[in-house]
Amino acid sequence: MMNLSVLLGIVGPWQIVLIVVAVLLLFGGKKIPELMKGLGQGMKEFKKATKDDFSGNANPQKELEAKSE
Repeated sequence: MMNLSVLLGIVGPWQIVLIVVAVLLLFGGKKIPELMKGLGQGMKEFKKATKDDFSGNANPQKELEAKSE
């Protein structure tokens, strides 16, 4: 099996430029900010959920009531 650090060493600046160009061609310049916003919101909710789980403050019933209002 290949080591992860070996795989990460393969990606250079030209490969990153090629990936960025491919993403721009696939999604277009206007769609990328929307995708990043959605990704950021998802990460924010994930961090909040994990923080609540670890601290023991999660109250599913209270969260359901708050969402339904």
